[in-house]
Formats: sequence, structure tokens, C-alpha cells
Amino acid sequence: MTSDQDFFVHESSYVDYGATVGKGTKIWHFSHVLSGACIGERCSLGQNVSVAGGTKIGSNVKVQNNVSIYEGTIIEDDVFLGPSCVLTNVTNPRSQVVRRSLYEITVLRRGCSIGANATVVCGVIIGRYAFVGAGAVVAKDVPDYALMVGVPARQKGWMSRHGHILKNPDAQGIMTCPESGLRYRLHNEQSNHEPQSASVLRCLDLDEDASLPEELAVGKTFYDNLKDR
Repeated sequence: MTSDQDFFVHESSYVDYGATVGKGTKIWHFSHVLSGACIGERCSLGQNVSVAGGTKIGSNVKVQNNVSIYEGTIIEDDVFLGPSCVLTNVTNPRSQVVRRSLYEITVLRRGCSIGANATVVCGVIIGRYAFVGAGAVVAKDVPDYALMVGVPARQKGWMSRHGHILKNPDAQGIMTCPESGLRYRLHNEQSNHEPQSASVLRCLDLDEDASLPEELAVGKTFYDNLKDR
């Protein structure tokens, strides 16, 4: 464990020598961060969280209770992992066959959310600000801002950065988040993990890598008060 950084570890948890934990991160009860793991700043790891060596976690990541993050997982900034969600690193595991050199890379891109009890099959990319609903099983790449639900997970719509379904486009195809007022529109563009002809959602008011302005970073309205807008 690095000793020159300012972070909190509950007395019931362990951070092994050789792990890196960023400033302001909090690691709560009965959790274990193994040697070689790299965790960014201002993260929160809830109760009974395991982070394997070789795992890379960005800053401001929130990991709820009972989540295991295995080697081969790359988690970018601002990701949310719901309680008891499942990540994997081998598609065809067998106890008799050692595949430690064959771990598959799973990437959770900036700002995405994985719901409680959802499963992400290894080797996929979850796009920026995508939203995987509770209990869903994701077995293929997910576009930016996509709302994924069901088993297997299918796209139901598009979600804003604030976690609201985007609908009712105007004459220019612009959809507005009912909470933040940020505007979104579909574009046809090529990316590394989407078909060339796929439509991708982009925010018109913020760069995809920009943090939320301070005045938009604290929720003030309950979801039920906005869901029908």
C-alpha cells in the first residue's frame, strides 16, 4: 500500500502493499484491495468490495456493497457500480483449465452506471454515461448514453447525464434533460466500439470529457417528479 497519500481505510478492511489509492478515497467495512490495483481520487468503496490486482479505477467512482472487480477491468472516472452487480473476466471459465493469461478486458467508460444485481459479461465496452438497469445482463458493447434493460440487455432508449430518459425531440431532433436542461441530439459518426452507421447521442452543451458544472452536480428533485416530462 502506498503511504504518501491521504485516503481512508476502515479498520476491518485491507489494502495490500503495492496497491495505489488516490487522495480522498474511502474504503469501507470488510473490503480488500489487492497488490497492483490502482484506484483514483475521491472514490467510495462500500462494504464487502474486492478489487483485484491489475485493476484500474478512475476518480470519483462509487462502488456499492458486495461488488468484486476482477483483473482485466478498466473503470474510468465518475462510474457508478450498484449493489451486488457482477463483473467477470473469462467467458468460458473451467476450474480445471487455468486461463490467468487470457483475462478479457472489460471497459466501463466515463460516467456510466451499472444497476443493482446487473451482470456485465467480460470483454465488452460500456459507453460513456450509459445506464444499465437493475438485474440486466449485458453481453455486448453498449453505446454512449444508452439505457439497457432486461435479459439479455436490450436498448430501451437514451439517458441524460443526470439519469433521465430523453424523449420528445423537437423539430431539430434536440432532446432536453428535464432536470439539468442540458440538450442532446443523435449524430451519425464512427467510433471504436460502434458500427459505422450507428447513431450516437451527444450533449450539445458540454464536452463529453468535461465535468458537470458545480450548480448541476447536486440533485435537487426526486426522479418521480420528473419522469413524465
